[in-house]
Amino acid sequence: MAVDKSRRRFLVGATSVVGVVGAAAVLVPFVRSMNPSERAKAAGAPVEVDLSQLEPGQKVNVEWRGKPVWVVRRTEQMLEDLVTIEGRLRDPHSEVSSQQPPYAQNPSRAIKPEFLVLVGICTHLGCSPTFRPEVAPADLGKDWKGGFFCPCHGSRFDMAGRVYQNVPAATNLEVPPYMYLSDNRIIVGVDEGAA
Repeated sequence: MAVDKSRRRFLVGATSVVGVVGAAAVLVPFVRSMNPSERAKAAGAPVEVDLSQLEPGQKVNVEWRGKPVWVVRRTEQMLEDLVTIEGRLRDPHSEVSSQQPPYAQNPSRAIKPEFLVLVGICTHLGCSPTFRPEVAPADLGKDWKGGFFCPCHGSRFDMAGRVYQNVPAATNLEVPPYMYLSDNRIIVGVDEGAA
């Protein structure tokens, strides 16, 4: 009996094609499942913040990369008080460079002193401090000039997010990368030269 080689080649070729298509049908969903979801992509995406509605002394919260980010519009008095408390701060000149981008390594820890942008997570154990802008409240003492108080373990931060001495937190609050899109809009998560 003679073997039909052309038929054999056809069957081997057809079987190979079906096998490749079947493997691709199995692999494509598997490989796609390894990509981050749309929700995960959005969680790490830069966030725009409109500053035009923020009154002096107010704070707005946004979320970036699953973390709370605070934007505070400081008053002239808040800015003036920053220099009066430097002697009570652990890192008044923001020398721990990992806590802020280079353009925020200044007394106000901001591109424009009026607007403070901080990650709202205590550098001690990750609690979220409360915004305490009032001056000399009874529970924080007569020397309090406003800032952030962590209720978990008592860490205190001034209105630039700089940590006080003799509290559990070792470093200042983090300043995330950000830049101005216009006079009234910032984008958190991008800093292209702090334009």
